[in-house]
Amino acid sequence: MAKSGRRILIADAHDVLRRGVRTFVESRPNLSVVAEATTGPEALLTAHRSSPDIAIVDYDLPGMNGLNLTIALKREMPWIEVLVYTTQDQEDLVMDMLRAGARGFVLKSDSGRHLLAAIEALSVHQPYFCAAASEALLEQFLRNFPTSSLSGLTHREREVVQLIAEGKINKEIGEMLKISVKTVETHRAAAMHKLNLRTTAELVRYAVRNNIIEA
Repeated sequence: MAKSGRRILIADAHDVLRRGVRTFVESRPNLSVVAEATTGPEALLTAHRSSPDIAIVDYDLPGMNGLNLTIALKREMPWIEVLVYTTQDQEDLVMDMLRAGARGFVLKSDSGRHLLAAIEALSVHQPYFCAAASEALLEQFLRNFPTSSLSGLTHREREVVQLIAEGKINKEIGEMLKISVKTVETHRAAAMHKLNLRTTAELVRYAVRNNIIEA
C-alpha cells in the first residue's frame, strides 16, 4: 500500500544517487517517492503522470537541464515545489533557478539532514536554502534592497524572524518559544510590516544581511 503524505519526484541522471535519495526520503513515513526520471523531458512527462507535490531536480539533466525543467514545471504545474539538488553552486545558476520558481536549493555535498530539512520545508510551502544559495541571495539583496535597521523590532519579533529564516514553521517556532501559533503569526506579520518585506524569501535575505542568521 502506498504511503500517504507528500509525493516526491526525483530527477537525476545518476542511478546510484537517485536510489540513495529514494531510500533516504522514504525512511520518513510522511514522504513517498512516486516517480523517478533520468532526463529532463522524462521528468516533465513523469510529473504530468504522477502529480508530485515536490520535484527534486538536478541541474545537470540530459535533454533538458534543471533550469528549463523548472521553468516548464512551474508553467504547466505551478503547485509543484521544486527543490534543486546539485553539485553546481555558481551564483548566477542559483539565482536563475530561484527566479525560475525553485524554492529549495541544496548541494549534493551538504549532509543528508539538509536535504531532508529542505523537503520538510517545501512540504509546508516554506523555502529552504543551503549556504551557497544564501550567499547568492545575500549578494542579490545587497544590490537590490537598502539596509534596514533592526532597532524597530522587539526582542521576540527578532527571535521569530530568525527562526523563520532558519526554515522553522509556525508550529515549531511556537513550541520553541513557548507561545501559541497565533502569537507567532502576529509577531511575524508585525516584523514584516516594520521591515517593509512582503515574502519569506525577502525575510531570509534580510536575516542573512543583518546577521540574524549565518549564510
